[in-house]
Amino acid sequence: MGLYKIQMPDVGEGITEAEIVEWNVKAGDVVREDDVLAAVMTDKATVEIPSPADGTVQLVSGEIGEMTAVGSVIITLEVDGAGNEASISAEASATATKSAPEPKQKPEPKPEPKPVVAAPAPKPKPAAVVSKPTSTTATSGAPRAEGEAPLASPAVRKRAMDGGIKLAYVHGTGPAGRISHEDLDAYISGASAPAGRVTNAPNTSVEEIKVIGLRRKIAQRMQDAKQRIPHITYVEEVDVTELEKLRAHMNSSKRDDQPKLTILPFIMKAMVIGIKEFPKLSSHYDDGEDIVYQYGAAHIGMAAQTPGGLMVPVLKHAETHDVWGLATESKRLADAARDGSISRDELTGSTITLTSLGKLGGVVSTPVINSPEVAIVGVNKIVVRPVYQDGGFVPRKMMNLSSSFDHRIVDGYDAAEFIQRVRLLLENPATLFMEG
Repeated sequence: MGLYKIQMPDVGEGITEAEIVEWNVKAGDVVREDDVLAAVMTDKATVEIPSPADGTVQLVSGEIGEMTAVGSVIITLEVDGAGNEASISAEASATATKSAPEPKQKPEPKPEPKPVVAAPAPKPKPAAVVSKPTSTTATSGAPRAEGEAPLASPAVRKRAMDGGIKLAYVHGTGPAGRISHEDLDAYISGASAPAGRVTNAPNTSVEEIKVIGLRRKIAQRMQDAKQRIPHITYVEEVDVTELEKLRAHMNSSKRDDQPKLTILPFIMKAMVIGIKEFPKLSSHYDDGEDIVYQYGAAHIGMAAQTPGGLMVPVLKHAETHDVWGLATESKRLADAARDGSISRDELTGSTITLTSLGKLGGVVSTPVINSPEVAIVGVNKIVVRPVYQDGGFVPRKMMNLSSSFDHRIVDGYDAAEFIQRVRLLLENPATLFMEG
């Protein structure tokens, strides 16, 4: 029998560490070759780690949410044969020898984790002791402020006095806290309010949720984008009445192998045409080197909500597709993102992003730029509004575009011109098919 040590995989692109997001095995489990042992996340792609052989799990290293260096041993299997322990040790020794001429600063030893002690909750002040007859087992309510006289009718006051009850400790449910006979009954029975009346007790629960996996990546990217990029958001309304008529007609006559058209492929087509006239909108800005990489291609990122969080599949070379092709490819990518089968390559390389909340799109939004891009186009919901045309008001289907731009690279005038070009194309949908 030998030991087979499984290392954190190197997925390339300069990735030096990955996050453990799922364990499918524990020490003592018997596994078969190709069984999925764990899942790790690098950037926004989740990579499954399969078992290289039949064996028994001896050790798993690392907690869910822990960042682990590429090459670190995370799983040890006991397998038939010699295993790979010797080769990994030799590889580590060779790496250390090779890097000897240029020693790197030795990392400080990782301190032993200290137990986290929660801050003690403030102790409630003890309720004042109230002298009551021994036959009464009432629970006292919160006392009133000092000097505040309880409100009650003479009959209630007499009843309380006869029973040895101090009204200052009785909760009143009437106007201005007035105490009723029902309040007295509730106090005597130990309830905090009269039977039949519903009160909401304060909810003091606190749930601790660790931010890991995709949610942590989203948080890091959003924080980075908002801290470093000066956003300018430009909102314009678009009359999509004619576009919706065209879309309905195309859906009614589509082939069985064609997907149902949403409005998004039409917006993508308009963006592609607009980018040809305003090429700086399809760019990356490296603010460390002060270089703008302006792309001839339109690689459109599509913000998609998945069970695990927000992901941005990338429709590569959108300029090569017609509306049907854009619809087919966007559906394929969205489905792959939701079921977890999307590849890392399909999640990288976008040069401009399109985001939409569909029917929940609201009136206006302020989308966050997907760094290092310089522009993001946001789509709000379509609503019917009265629009003044030809001397009268008519119902029209209106939709707002809420789009953000990196103000370091895109001037407000250029942003407005780009969105106005997109608007004109959508309001005159025949022109979408006339442009190359």
